Amino acid sequence: MKPSHIEHIGIAVSNLETAISFYEKVFGLKCYNIEEVAEQQVRTAFFMVGQTKIELLESTDPEGPIGKFIEKKGEGIHHIAFAVEKIEEQLVHAEKMGVKLIDSTPRKGTEGLDIAFLHPKSTYGVLIEICENKKSVGFNSITNQRVK
Repeated sequence: MKPSHIEHIGIAVSNLETAISFYEKVFGLKCYNIEEVAEQQVRTAFFMVGQTKIELLESTDPEGPIGKFIEKKGEGIHHIAFAVEKIEEQLVHAEKMGVKLIDSTPRKGTEGLDIAFLHPKSTYGVLIEICENKKSVGFNSITNQRVK
């Protein structure tokens, strides 16, 4: 598996509006997208920091994955997401390498990405998301810019 870049870092928060305000006031960032993913029981907000996104995650249901995460661990870093190409092949490769998969097939995530999660029990305690933007042709490492 060869990720092209860190797509985003996911941060679980109890209150999306309060967290957005913090990132805008303290860091001078601009929230450019708020999106709800009903199937995952989450509302998200995005910021760009250089070429990497910060994704704030607020649970829409206490029994959802983010609600359970916050109840167990509190607010904080939830996952790191790597951009990959051919996500289906990457999942097969990861499983062959002994990585426990949460998702054996990709599902739809925010911003139109295909996503899948790798279990933290086999990734040194870090929930890892791999994602693919099938509308994008990649990431130019020379110019450090996304190529669409």
